[in-house]
Amino acid sequence: MEIKLSSWNVNGLRAVLKKGFLESLSEINADIIGLQETKLQDDQIEDEMVNPVHYNHEVWSHSTVKKGYSGVVSYSKEIPLNMEEGIGIKKFDDEGRVVRLDFDDFILFNVYFPNGQMSDERLEYKLEFYEKFFDYTDKLKKDKSIIICGDYNTAHNEIDLKNPKANEKRSGFLPVERKWLDEIIKRGYVDTFRYFYPEEVKYSWWTYRFNARKNNAGWRIDYFFATRDLIENKRIKDAWILNDIYGSDHCPVGITMEV
Repeated sequence: MEIKLSSWNVNGLRAVLKKGFLESLSEINADIIGLQETKLQDDQIEDEMVNPVHYNHEVWSHSTVKKGYSGVVSYSKEIPLNMEEGIGIKKFDDEGRVVRLDFDDFILFNVYFPNGQMSDERLEYKLEFYEKFFDYTDKLKKDKSIIICGDYNTAHNEIDLKNPKANEKRSGFLPVERKWLDEIIKRGYVDTFRYFYPEEVKYSWWTYRFNARKNNAGWRIDYFFATRDLIENKRIKDAWILNDIYGSDHCPVGITMEV
């Protein structure tokens, strides 16, 4: 049986609900979907955000350090064996960036990786988050296959953004950030979209300025990375980016997987 897994940075769940979000969920038609940047607190979750469309199970993580900031949720049709938030490090977990769903033979993480543009301190925070998060998943992948979806906030190579030269000194395309994506691959994770489509130019985020989406001047910063065994055993059948779905400055990405 094949299932679809999707990821989407919605840039505010309340905002995207006013832009056809439920219809978009139906169109995506994923069995599991992870949303990032929900920008919600517990008491702001509305009825239509709970088990929307065809989903029966969900796990949330909210920022406790600032309102209207960060936050992730994963929705699933099937009940996971386990659902939890965070990686056990307070300064990262307090920003509501990680939720985990455990299934029979794989673990799915939905992650909103930090943005490093605000300051040198936030860039350091971002790089440390990469390190601590993948140290955490490296221990888990000894026993189960791992899939990590979300907004990584880094374009890996020049093919992954419209104007690489103009952005080479901007956080999101700095050598030190791109090196971390190299490191992820060295640790045994595969960029699923680039595996299936090594030469395809397709983006997942566009600034709201300069008619960027209309002109397709974007970045590919939303990924599904998976442990190599899922590729070698041909469990992952395809990867995709849904450029025709609007409502956010990001579009949904996903994979099709054999279970």
